[in-house]
Amino acid sequence: MKEYIEERAVAIANYIIDHNATVRQTAKKFGISKSTVHKDVTDRLEHINPTLASQARVVLDVNKSERHIRGGLATREKYQHRLQMCSKDDD
Repeated sequence: MKEYIEERAVAIANYIIDHNATVRQTAKKFGISKSTVHKDVTDRLEHINPTLASQARVVLDVNKSERHIRGGLATREKYQHRLQMCSKDDD
């Protein structure tokens, strides 16, 4: 495996752990795809640093179990904003 990929996998895992970040947040921060983040943490990091991989996996598992809640909150916020805009138009 190329050295820069190994370094990126370790940096990604550290970012996820330090910031309690989601896969999407991490992908945006590093300018890579969500699938690359996932592959780095679940596949590549297992061979490089298994302990770090398991720590990052814990954070990702928690985020995955909570994603339906975050999605619901985002949807509610979106529609509340629309309702506020409509009520301003009525005034």
